[in-house]
Amino acid sequence: MWRHFKLVGRIQSFVLLTMLTVMSLPFPCAWASEASPAEAGATVLSAIGPTVEKEIEAGHIPGAVVLVGQRDRILYRRAFGDRALLPARLPMTTDTIFDLASLTKVLATTVAVMQLAETGQLHLSDPVSNYWPAFAQNGKGGITVEHLLTHTSGLRPDLDLRQLWHGEAAARSLILAERPIAAPGTKFLYSDINFIVLGELVQRISGEPLDIYAARHIFGPLGMKDTGFNPPPSARTRIAPTDLQNGVLRWGMVQDPTAYRMGGVAGHAGLFGTADDLAIFAQMLLNGGSFHGRRILSAASVLRMTLPRSLPSGARRGLGWDIDSPFAGGQDVAFGPESYGHTGYSGTSLWIDPKRGCYLIILTSRLHPSDRGDTKPLRDRLARIVEGAVPPPVLTGIDVLEAAAFAPLVGRRVGLLTNQTGRDAAGRRTIDILAQAPGVHLLMIFSPEHGLGGDREGRIASGTEPSTGLPVYSLYGRDLRPSAAVLSQLDAIVVDLQDVGVRFYTYAATMAYVMEAAARAGIFVYVLDRPNPITAAVVDGPISDVGRRSITGYFPMPVRHGMTLGELAEMFNAEYGIGAKLVVIPMHAYSRNLWYDETGLGWVNPSPHLRSLEEVILYPGVALIEAANVSVGRGTAEPFELVGAPWIDGKELAEYLERRAIPGVRFEAVDFTPAEDRYAGELCHGVRIILTDRTALHAPRLGIELAAALHRLYPDRFQIARILGLVGSQKTLAAIENGADPQAIESEWQEDLAAFQALRAKYLLYQ
Repeated sequence: MWRHFKLVGRIQSFVLLTMLTVMSLPFPCAWASEASPAEAGATVLSAIGPTVEKEIEAGHIPGAVVLVGQRDRILYRRAFGDRALLPARLPMTTDTIFDLASLTKVLATTVAVMQLAETGQLHLSDPVSNYWPAFAQNGKGGITVEHLLTHTSGLRPDLDLRQLWHGEAAARSLILAERPIAAPGTKFLYSDINFIVLGELVQRISGEPLDIYAARHIFGPLGMKDTGFNPPPSARTRIAPTDLQNGVLRWGMVQDPTAYRMGGVAGHAGLFGTADDLAIFAQMLLNGGSFHGRRILSAASVLRMTLPRSLPSGARRGLGWDIDSPFAGGQDVAFGPESYGHTGYSGTSLWIDPKRGCYLIILTSRLHPSDRGDTKPLRDRLARIVEGAVPPPVLTGIDVLEAAAFAPLVGRRVGLLTNQTGRDAAGRRTIDILAQAPGVHLLMIFSPEHGLGGDREGRIASGTEPSTGLPVYSLYGRDLRPSAAVLSQLDAIVVDLQDVGVRFYTYAATMAYVMEAAARAGIFVYVLDRPNPITAAVVDGPISDVGRRSITGYFPMPVRHGMTLGELAEMFNAEYGIGAKLVVIPMHAYSRNLWYDETGLGWVNPSPHLRSLEEVILYPGVALIEAANVSVGRGTAEPFELVGAPWIDGKELAEYLERRAIPGVRFEAVDFTPAEDRYAGELCHGVRIILTDRTALHAPRLGIELAAALHRLYPDRFQIARILGLVGSQKTLAAIENGADPQAIESEWQEDLAAFQALRAKYLLYQ
């Protein structure tokens, strides 16, 4: 790939350094087979089934639910064996509700404590007695909240169960009578008492019992509908029973004896839930504390919880979370030192690997029916399978640049063209990274269409970036190119933007305009490469006419160009003879056939009306017609998934398009009222486009089908001539106007596409 670099002088040493750095990164090479990582991973994950079945046959567990996810995707979910053996055999189902046992510590109690810490109602370094004064008696005055969270309080593992007692008041009395067996902070001793105390603190500080607090502030907002304490009798048909205690089968009642005596609600145990609910929780943590727009914790709190702490015994734990200890069941070893999780005595476990953005959920009821089950071998084996199946995340250009200690930028005065999509693998803004990079002098920022936050429409004025105080020069306002006066202050411009892989998306043209200006100024341009979200393997659609150059069509290429922004930069620079001193910082572990959700990278909306990968997949088709007098759903919750206008008959259009049997999508009639853009406030009739197979979809063909259908059904209303700018090809537009079949129009593109593929091949950086 390095043959594509246009390097001079000091840059040559950077190439060698970056090559060596990337080669030494702790990530395997990109997938070498023709199968996609998702396909390869699915093949490896198929080993989960036989592994679980073997444990069932050995009598270690009656059944299990196993779920593997990577960020917002479920890679594997399956139920095995039986939910119950007594009083009758019941098959396991994926929605089975389990007694989660000690997962209560991290799912409910730890999160509640961190929330209270965020609001300043509690401080982790404070003595517990600040919030429960009586707790200080019997030598417990030096125990802090953090000692409880890290199991270094010196308190015994559990309350005394030899005497008969019942209720929370009795538990509190026993806690007050406890005397530490080790000085606080001197010994790691896993203790349920620690979390019973934390549960008490939650109630004392918030005024809400732990079960009510968790429902209102954690599970309810996250949509974890099957998670809670003391499940209702109506849920019993889905609950996995645990063991027999005093001849009574624990079924829908907490198995833990201490939590049972406390009425089913305790800080250490008592929670019930499903695999799907735990997946939501895992995604929330991987998203830095939020899920589907609902923030439960700050990103700082998530980091604080999961940061490893070396404990006196040599174990490493976070706040509440296990990281490296005998309780991990081998999952810590398989997933590596950055991973964290927790296990439960009943046979449950949740383990999360933030490096790969994946998680493994194993839910069993190993205690049923005889209290003799064992899940440790299963946890270790499944963790190793998942670790080998889930590919490492792609490292974008900014990550590679960080790994190389910013070598090419040290000592240089730098400008940065970026927006909200410029982030590293940890979610940190490229703006902040370069502003703090040793030896790098970040002087100014440039922004493309939609502004620095990616949330604005129309022409945008220049301004100031609030956190750094740096000037922001808009390149989608009065000027489309940086001025010579501005560039005279710089030695280099860095470009970090997430393109969407579509010819008429403006970010590539803005990058090209910057390259032109930089070439005239004699300064370097560094493009930090990012994935093509709709894969960089597909080239499709009409090629724009030569001479039709604009910000929505800088280069004559297809609608889906099948290139990354870095590859486009190389092609523009060479084919147009721009002459920029261009260096593309390539990605690591990237393969051309990856969809964005297969890269392991977190999703950031590239612009205000592209809010999901599904919308980006539909965009190169639906957007082809948006310059005409139709709404494409801007100003609704489903942009680029809707097409309509007040003059369209939605049922008629849906039926017509359904008869066309367009691969990868289906249509249904819909009415909608956009809040903005075309037909704002007016009732529109049209179709909802439902993506059914992203691989089968030829999005530009979809766009031509939509245009042809509207022209055929509403020739006097549909303003077809207005779509030329985005279609880009006068020949294609004329064919639609003349009533040609869209399939025939698509076939006419192929010769031009083959020629473009040959040109494109010279600039490809990835396999």
